[in-house]
Amino acid sequence: MFIKESTFAALLSIVTVFSGITVTQADSPTSQSEPSQVTFHTKEINGVNIFYREAGPKDAPTIVLLHGFPTSSHMFRNLIPKLSDRYHVIAPDYPGYGNSEMPLVDEFDYTFDNMTTIVDKLLQELHVERYSLYLMDYGAPIGFRLATRHPERIDSLIIQNGNAYDEGLREFWKPLKAYWKDQSPENAKALKGLLTLGATKWQYTHGVRNPEAISPDTWGHVQPLLDREGNQAIQLAMFLDYGSNPALYPKWQAYLRKHQPPTLIVWGENDPIFPAEGAHPYKRDLKILEFHLLNTGHFALEEDGDIIANYIRNFLGKHVDSITR
Repeated sequence: MFIKESTFAALLSIVTVFSGITVTQADSPTSQSEPSQVTFHTKEINGVNIFYREAGPKDAPTIVLLHGFPTSSHMFRNLIPKLSDRYHVIAPDYPGYGNSEMPLVDEFDYTFDNMTTIVDKLLQELHVERYSLYLMDYGAPIGFRLATRHPERIDSLIIQNGNAYDEGLREFWKPLKAYWKDQSPENAKALKGLLTLGATKWQYTHGVRNPEAISPDTWGHVQPLLDREGNQAIQLAMFLDYGSNPALYPKWQAYLRKHQPPTLIVWGENDPIFPAEGAHPYKRDLKILEFHLLNTGHFALEEDGDIIANYIRNFLGKHVDSITR
């Protein structure tokens, strides 16, 4: 049945009167337009094939999403579409993680310095000159290395359960600190427990409000990658090199004080790996800081992805969108 435009407008007016709602474009269920299609790429960087997800208009502000242990860019699978209508989003997998190539430990230097070099070179190859960084877990020491190498390129920081201060390195870190001091078989064995299915599932479900809301696709993605032949040695190398990060905390803190990047903190406060004690010290050094503790665990995006996406959009809208490029 064909309805004249004037008749439709009259009907809409009647509906809004009875519903008590004034309908305008701004009052639509969401101000987010259609997200762009996520595309999947592989680029050779320093002889290693690096996988990355990309979405959004390339002339828009860029957000680089840096994943944690033991996952990959897969952790951002739901966040990317929530941002890509307004932002250019890039989420790489580090060597040995996700869909990136996994050279063996005698073929590649598995250190945070080298991971940073790989990500840095990837962004240069993609001609990304400025960006905001989402730092999570392993992504924090990689991201802070990037920021201190290229402070002029950083638009803002989004920090989710990622340390730059000694506070918060509590009980969980005792076996790692023992391994930093002594790489004995006994100390290595204690860390291999972190590579089991039970430990992986625990990382996703501990501290969440509703464990039944956490998709098994998470540990279903991660665990087969951890179980690949040769990957256990890779993870032990990364555990060992994590000991290089606390010594750099003063340098990263000095960067924050000097350059004052606008920073959004969205932190799962029930995380025993990076507990909330590690979030509060950022207040000492940052002047433009938006701070949110969320009632969830380590992988906060799994339970509070919509909340975090809204915080990011509002924060970047205030502090990044108007930057002249």
